[in-house]
Amino acid sequence: MAGLYFEELTPGLVMDHATRRTVTETDNVLFTTMTMNPAQIHLDADYCAQTEFGQPLVNSIFTLGLMIGLSINDTTLGTTIANLGMTDVGFPAPVFVGDTIKARTAVVEARGSKSRSDAGIVTFEHQAFNQKDQLVARCLRAALMLRRPA
Repeated sequence: MAGLYFEELTPGLVMDHATRRTVTETDNVLFTTMTMNPAQIHLDADYCAQTEFGQPLVNSIFTLGLMIGLSINDTTLGTTIANLGMTDVGFPAPVFVGDTIKARTAVVEARGSKSRSDAGIVTFEHQAFNQKDQLVARCLRAALMLRRPA
């Protein structure tokens, strides 16, 4: 199991994830159409050429999912019981097709579960950066994590 158990996820732990990913046009178009988002800003290159960005923006929900996905092997693969929620989601800079995204995760808080002796609740702060080291996404994610088996 690659993921870390509750006991290993101590506040202050910071991980720079080695896995990176370059975003493709297919990623953006497929994700945007699969999630029924017809916004021109993601799909219409002619429209986007007239915006301040000059090109389509990658769907921010794809960026959010990619950011968390890049963290999974190092943090929660096989040790997550459930995601409990995401807060403080922000996208301070746009993501474009061709950007390569990398992620960093910090453990912000960890406490034992009141209702489950086999688990604890961990709050992760995820951050994503493009190839220019610009912060492009961030969020706090609470997850119910397995304790190490006895």
